[in-house]
Amino acid sequence: MTSSAALTIRHATIADEPVLQRLAALDSSRVPSGELLVAELDGQLVAALSVDTGAAIADPFEHTAAIVESLRTRAGRQSRPALRPAHLGRVLLGRA
Repeated sequence: MTSSAALTIRHATIADEPVLQRLAALDSSRVPSGELLVAELDGQLVAALSVDTGAAIADPFEHTAAIVESLRTRAGRQSRPALRPAHLGRVLLGRA
């Protein structure tokens, strides 16, 4: 079964800290250090990636492998000037 969901990738802000802490706990990890990119699936934060270290955390109850790969791709473009948050529109994601 599949469903479509809106995926948004953006820079983390201080307001994301409580949600990042919860996400890290779900992932049995710590919030990565440095500049973070986060991915929201239908408005819910499901993954984060450190631009500085490449460390990632993700919701183990969501299909996030492709989302983390999208974060890695986006992080690779950080050297571009005037990088703005991207709304990636509707993506097709498999659901278990």
